[in-house]
Amino acid sequence: MKQSTTINYEHYDSLQDLPAQDYTLIQAARVATKSSHAPYSHFRVGAAARLRSGEIISAANCESEVFPSGMCAERSLIYFHASNHPGDAIEALAIASSPSERECYPCGACRQALLDAEARQKSPIRILMASDSTATVVESAEVLLPFTFKL
Repeated sequence: MKQSTTINYEHYDSLQDLPAQDYTLIQAARVATKSSHAPYSHFRVGAAARLRSGEIISAANCESEVFPSGMCAERSLIYFHASNHPGDAIEALAIASSPSERECYPCGACRQALLDAEARQKSPIRILMASDSTATVVESAEVLLPFTFKL
C-alpha cells in the first residue's frame, strides 16, 4: 500500500522576520561557533538552546585527529543539557555555522539525539536551522526524522 508523509516547516527569507526570542537564540548559536575546534573541516558549528526557565545554553562542534571521534555542536549541547539541566526542558534549539552561506541542518546522529531528548523531557523541541540571512524552523525533531528508531 502506497503512503506518504507531509513535512511542515516555516521558512524565513530574512532573520529579521523571526520572533525576537528565536532571533536571539540564533545569535547565541552564531556566537557559539567561535568556540568551535574545526582544524580539519574548517566548518564551525554552534548550537544554542533556550530552556523552559528562559536560560540559554550553548555548545560548539569539536573535531579530533582520530576521526570520527569528534562531536557535533548539537549533540555536545544535548548531552551537556542532560547532565547539567535535566529538569529544565529545552523549548527551542538553534543551529548556525561559519561559513554560513547555507542553512545548517543536523546530521542523522544529531537528529536521533534530538528525538531522544524530546522523549526524555516528554515535550517537543522547536529547531531553528540558520544561514547568515535565512532560517528554516520545525516544531519537533520528529519532523526531521519521520521514521524514528525506537527500542
